[in-house]
Amino acid sequence: MLAISGGLLLAFVLAALIAPAATGDVVDTVFAFAARWFGPLWQVFLLATFGVALWLGFSRFGKVRLGGSGARPEYGRFQWVAMIMSTLLAGGGVFFAAGEPVQHYIETPPFYEGVKSGSRQAANAALAQSFAHWGFLAWAVLGTLASIVMIRGQERGMPLRPRTLLYPFLGERIRHSKLAAAVDVVCVIAVVAGTVGPIGFLGLQVSYGLSQVFGISGGYPVQLGVIVLLTVVAVLSVASGVSRGIQFFSKANVWLAVALMAVFLVLGSLGFVLDSFLGGLGQYARDFVPLALNRGDHAWLGSWTVFFFGWFLGYGPLMSIFVARISRGRTVRDLVVSTAIIPPLATMFWFTVFGGTGIFLEQRSPGTISGPLKAVGMDAAVISMAEQLPMGAVVAVALLLLTITFVVTTTDSMSYSIAAAGTKFGEPTRAVRAFWALLMGAAAAVLILVGDGGITALQSFIVVTAVPVGFIMLPTLWTAPRVAKEMALEQGVLAPGPPTAAVPPPGSRAAEDAPVAPEATASKESENGLVTSDHE
Repeated sequence: MLAISGGLLLAFVLAALIAPAATGDVVDTVFAFAARWFGPLWQVFLLATFGVALWLGFSRFGKVRLGGSGARPEYGRFQWVAMIMSTLLAGGGVFFAAGEPVQHYIETPPFYEGVKSGSRQAANAALAQSFAHWGFLAWAVLGTLASIVMIRGQERGMPLRPRTLLYPFLGERIRHSKLAAAVDVVCVIAVVAGTVGPIGFLGLQVSYGLSQVFGISGGYPVQLGVIVLLTVVAVLSVASGVSRGIQFFSKANVWLAVALMAVFLVLGSLGFVLDSFLGGLGQYARDFVPLALNRGDHAWLGSWTVFFFGWFLGYGPLMSIFVARISRGRTVRDLVVSTAIIPPLATMFWFTVFGGTGIFLEQRSPGTISGPLKAVGMDAAVISMAEQLPMGAVVAVALLLLTITFVVTTTDSMSYSIAAAGTKFGEPTRAVRAFWALLMGAAAAVLILVGDGGITALQSFIVVTAVPVGFIMLPTLWTAPRVAKEMALEQGVLAPGPPTAAVPPPGSRAAEDAPVAPEATASKESENGLVTSDHE
């Protein structure tokens, strides 16, 4: 798997170097097709995932302990949530948080076409649209149902690989088949594409920031230096393991983010930000389902909503590996609340602090933020915003440092997950973990030679890979509740029901899923897969 996935990534990089325009055109064509015809499925799937996750978390199944009734959490709650948040928010936490709300403020999204741009209502609408992209649905698909299935698969002796997501659906056939290998490769390629993109954009953003703040020429040598620095830090972090490097950078990332939010609230406009958060949250709550399922403007959706949904979906299988690795011992309710509720609320407030401050500055001086945003892009918005605040240079440097730590935490955790996906049993070796961090950094460094178009093409490619990944993730809508029921019966959360008259034939799918009566023998329980022995 490592050779196939790495080889395909190398082929893409070479194609982008040899024929950048042709490669970009091909990716754009396939991207447009995928967004147009599979986008509706992704929108429904993300909404359904959030709904099923809430039902599992707040029903009787919420008491089920992941990993067995005797399992206990390996990490404290703060460390656990910090690792989840830092990994999933990634570089988008700074790259899009400032620029996207301002973009929607000056150019009202199609869903709010009746709202006048630049008005107070436009600010609420801009934040609501941003919340729809980065809120509850995105977090639910990245860390709830798939993680439950992954942990259950581990109990059954399955490895921490994407193929395990299909185990409750296909059984032992998925363990060593060619389909299993294809599933692993597709999922690895998707997450590599989605991770190399932020690494490349980080180089562009830091280069632009250094140029604006310190007058340092923002050429390729500076961009390359930033990527090399990030790659070295990510390699050291992932080589040290989850309990050391990844956990350390995640906690540091959260504390730095909190400190920067406080700075922006003090130096910006606390009142405007709080009003905007409540206004945007209210608008988002009112339009929650229509925003998720909006199909009004296909071109706009492909650039925004469907692009983000495809990006998050492409991350889903590998994120489920990482979340499963750090979540054993937690209850299903813990998992849902700490993945699909608390982080989205924190993310929405984060977007309001940055995006709301940007809107406030834009209202006070039109063109201050929107000018650089239109001329340069998303990477200019956050630096332009920092420059308008007191101690702007210090704030800008802190923002660039935060962006680096965000991308480091994503790179190291995804390197771990990719390495785990290529490991049959146990922990992946340090060499393999470090290899993937090096490979993604090298790919970003090479693609940035092509310009941001090369990085954009690779990041758009994640939407193409989201097509097969979507079908891999789809069964979790019914397999996650099923395995939660199995675990609830085992742990005594649910009382076993009375035996039924109809007995399914041995070896059938129905027989595998059928609950076992208390008086059943141990061998029968093992046969039905409701008890996992040490010999599996």
